[in-house]
Amino acid sequence: MEFVLMGFSDIPNLRWILFGIFLLVYLTILMCNSIIILITKVDSTLQSPMYFFLSNFSFLEICYVTATLPRMLVDLCTQKGNISLLACATQMCFVLMLGGTECLLLTAMGYDRYVAICHPLHYSLIMNHKFCVQLVAASWICGIPVMIGQTCQIFSLPFCGSNRIHHFFCDIPPVLKLACGDTFENELAVYVVAVFFVMAPFLSIIISYGRIISSILKMPLLRGRAKAFSTCSSHLIVVVLFFGTAIITYLQPKPSQSEGTGILISLFYTILIPTLNPIIYTLRNNDIMFALRKLLNYQMG
Repeated sequence: MEFVLMGFSDIPNLRWILFGIFLLVYLTILMCNSIIILITKVDSTLQSPMYFFLSNFSFLEICYVTATLPRMLVDLCTQKGNISLLACATQMCFVLMLGGTECLLLTAMGYDRYVAICHPLHYSLIMNHKFCVQLVAASWICGIPVMIGQTCQIFSLPFCGSNRIHHFFCDIPPVLKLACGDTFENELAVYVVAVFFVMAPFLSIIISYGRIISSILKMPLLRGRAKAFSTCSSHLIVVVLFFGTAIITYLQPKPSQSEGTGILISLFYTILIPTLNPIIYTLRNNDIMFALRKLLNYQMG
């Protein structure tokens, strides 16, 4: 069996403009995140848990956009969009696994900020290198069996109607729309997984930030408050953007929203947010900006 990813086929006159924009975006994501990984590895001042998590997050972002963007660029060139059932299932599985990893890794980053601000005297003891590695490994591994099971369950459904997926990649809501028969159990499974991998981490981060803000407001020095807010605000912005769009998408498997709205929301969390993340983390972080200037001066010198 074969599906057809419709993508942006309804606006064929804009395909080369879209191709140029998305290619530029993809290259920007690769370059910016690679730079963050590089400077957090080579600069001695960035060897703290926060930057260890950030380098892993940057690598994850590269993987995440690579699961969808190259395929979309090819489809824009060829105007075909044909994708086999196996390739579609594989793409969905990787998007779900990497998305789940991002949710858990953002939670680990939130916990790091919580310990740093609420328990500063115990920070180095709690957030030791071994524990940080364990948190990152757990973020990558925990979602794998769940997302593989989720994908297998969805693609075990019969598809007897249209084979046209009105999306630019194989995502759960548009694929479920093509399934025949009763999909209630599948929708319920998607909802349960979304609660565990999206809502629970999001709520834990929000609770942590409630305590973080309370601790910051108790700081006697304004300069200390400003620095604490600066290091936390970038992470909080990313959390709200990513989790907000993920909740809209996955807590309603067969959404009432139009196909165009679904594509727009998906573009937001699969492409726009990964593009903004390096900008948010670098522009709001003086240590990274200083390390970047040092690296540029070294290359020019």
